[in-house]
Amino acid sequence: MSGLSHIDEKGRAVMVDVSGKEETVREARARGEIRMSREAVSALLKGNVPKGDVLSAARIAGIMAVKRTPDLIPLCHTLPIGQVQIDLKPSMEEGSITAFCGVKLTGRTGAEMEALTGVSVALLTIYDMCKAIDKAMEITGICLLEKTGGKSGHYVRREYEDKDTM
Repeated sequence: MSGLSHIDEKGRAVMVDVSGKEETVREARARGEIRMSREAVSALLKGNVPKGDVLSAARIAGIMAVKRTPDLIPLCHTLPIGQVQIDLKPSMEEGSITAFCGVKLTGRTGAEMEALTGVSVALLTIYDMCKAIDKAMEITGICLLEKTGGKSGHYVRREYEDKDTM
């Protein structure tokens, strides 16, 4: 049915069969941002958020989310995650926190969904912990920056120039 990999010949949703694919090292990096008031960024950096250490909680939440991706996204394969890195860059000037998630594994399918899920949940955790200070926060710009491994090869987002991060 129109060549979609998750749809069979009868139009039913199916999990893609990757059992015949070769295992390769696969990496993916994703980014996202949460915009907030400078007051919220300041409270976060000073450790004055009533719910606790926001950045530590967001890192742990992002790592946990990577490991739970197949529980959240239908038809995602369970992958043998080798490494997860969550990097959070606060900017007082911009009134934002940029989150990066890097995932590395050896497997038969990629790590893109895991990296995107890690970034998303890290940012949602920041929102949850800071909402008492700023309910107008905005999560934006979640995207895949880079992926390696597998049949489709190396992908780098055109505007991804911040190679020093992750």
